[in-house]
Formats: sequence, structure tokens, C-alpha cells
Amino acid sequence: MPMMPGTSEDKKRKRESKEKKSSKKSRTEQPQQNGATGQDLDTSKPSAVFQPSGGRSWTLSIALPGSIIANAKSHEQKTFLAGQIARALAVFCVDEVVIFDDEDVETRRRRPSISENDYTAYSHPDHFLAHLLSYLETPPHLRKTLFPMHQNLRTAGTLPSLDMPHHLRANEWCEYREGITTAALADGSGTLVDVGLPGYLKLSGADIPPNTRVTVHLKDDDSKEAEAVSPDTPRQDRGYYWGFNVRQCSSLTDVFTECPFDGGYDISFGTSERGRPLTDVLAEPSLADPSSLQHPLIVFGGVAGLETAAKNDANCRQMGLLGEKVKDLFDVWVNLLPGQGSRTIRTEEAVWLGLMGLRPFLERVGRSHEVNSR
Repeated sequence: MPMMPGTSEDKKRKRESKEKKSSKKSRTEQPQQNGATGQDLDTSKPSAVFQPSGGRSWTLSIALPGSIIANAKSHEQKTFLAGQIARALAVFCVDEVVIFDDEDVETRRRRPSISENDYTAYSHPDHFLAHLLSYLETPPHLRKTLFPMHQNLRTAGTLPSLDMPHHLRANEWCEYREGITTAALADGSGTLVDVGLPGYLKLSGADIPPNTRVTVHLKDDDSKEAEAVSPDTPRQDRGYYWGFNVRQCSSLTDVFTECPFDGGYDISFGTSERGRPLTDVLAEPSLADPSSLQHPLIVFGGVAGLETAAKNDANCRQMGLLGEKVKDLFDVWVNLLPGQGSRTIRTEEAVWLGLMGLRPFLERVGRSHEVNSR
């Protein structure tokens, strides 16, 4: 006999359903798969959630020319190319990307003189790449405020998400979050900040202009107040990968001279098909103990390679670092893929190859710092 609505059994099922819903936690837990069997393993959602393992003082930087954007034929191709590079930066936990100008004087002179903030169909390739990378690195809930409508971004929504640790959803808990200031409190006691949670948080004692991106620290998930901290704090104190900084410079040598780190880059890798094979480089005794390294840098060339970037750099010409001598600008001159099947390796492909190929060395850097911190 069919069960009529309102029976005790029906009420029991409704009550159990409500209890299940109310028991859901407000914060998102990291997937636990240790010991899972083939039957209870859920593969429908990403499980490779970044797990911090203690503070990280060292950084990873890469540099590449913006001219690679100029070689793409359409706006969609330019956007897709920027997206490929952004994905590599996120996947390999790159902390800084430097975009340098490697074009000759005549090419620069022919380019229109247009403000980078103008809404126009033209954008300098360096600025276009920096603009797209900055946009993609920014958490989605901040983009509408920080990035007004611009021609550069018209197809950016078609790119895959970077889904980095600081791209948090409203129901996910992390002690650090990225936010944007809204307004100062009338009593002068602080500033309100939107961090993507249902309500605004208060930054006590902080007088920060509106529409400023800030990194904040929360004591717990019920806190209505937060503390503004340096964007480096999540990495340095807890070991979180917290996105990448985008820096532009006008020449290859400026990559080094304008380095934001005290003491500059510890070791620099210049990539070229005329370099030493990667396997030989990684076997060098000088790279066996990277414990003293803090800021490694990997530099990629454009269509014509780093030799052309040096030829178009006044400082390189003055120092005589031209042709085969360009390798003297770097600590290591490396060929990422000897015996390549294609005549050319595109820069966006080289970025993936380089970061993957040098990963064993970079992992040694990380392990050496973990040992030294104990």
C-alpha cells in the first residue's frame, strides 16, 4: 500500500535529511584519500590540494620577452598564449614573472604611442602579457573592482582558471585571504575589507585607501576582524604558494639590475638550444648543494633567442655580451631538450619544459632549506 504524505515514516525521513544538511561543516576540508579503497575513492573532484609544509623563504622567478605576444595573429591567440604561460606559473609555484622588452629600436619606434589605460584595439605586447597575467593571478572576487573593462581582457573569460591556493571560495577556510578595501570606518578605528566571505571584515587601526588589494590574516573562521600582512607572509610563515608577482622591465639586463630581492638572484639559468644539455647541468657538483640559494631565476628567449635580446640591449652591447658571449650573462647556459624533433621550441612550450626539467634541482633547493630550518 503506498505511503500517504504526513505519515510518521515520511516525517522521519525529512528529519534525517535536515540533520544531514545541518551537520555539513562551514569550512571546506582537504580531501583525505589515504587508505581509500577503489570503491570509496571519489575521483569526480580535484584532489591535488596544495598542502603547506612550513615556512618557505626561497622564491622562484622566471623571465621572458613580451614580444612572443606580437607573433600571435589574433586577439584570441594572444589571450590563449598568455593563458598557457599563466597555467605553467601556477602549476609550478612560480613566485615572480618578469616580462622584458627584447625588440630593436626600429620596431619600438614604429609602435603607436598609446597610454596603457586607454580603451583601444592596440596594446603593446609587453603590457598585454603583463595585463593578462596580473588579471589571471588575481582572485576572481577582486577582478571586477581591480580591472575595469579593457580591450585586452575581452576574451580572458574563456581561459581556464588557475585555481591557486589564494583563489578561495566563500565556503573554504584559510587563515590568509586576499581582499579589497571598501571604506574607512567613520570613527577612524579601521577599514572594511571584502575578502570574498558573506560579510566585510574590519582591519583594526589600518587606514588604507579604498579599492586597495590587501593580504589579510584571520585568527579563526568566526572572526569579524583581520590583520593586514605582507603578501609574502603566507609563503614565509606557513609555506603557502600565494600567487606570482608580475614585473615589467625595458631590457634583458634590467631583469637583473631591477631585481626586488636583496642581493639579487643567487643563480640564473639562460635557456638556449646552444646551451649545455640539461642532464649534464643537473649533474654538476656545484649544483649538488643548493642550501645557500634563495632566489633562482630562469630566463627564456623569444622567437630569435636570448642572443637577439642581448643584441638589442644597450648594456649588453657596451659590455660586449653578444653572440656566443651572451652565455656569460648567466650562471648556467642550458639546453632544455637536446635532440628536439621540431626545428623550433616555442617560448610558451619552453616555459613548461624548463620548469619541469629543473624541478629536481628546485626540489633540492626546497629540501635543503627545510633541513636548515630544523
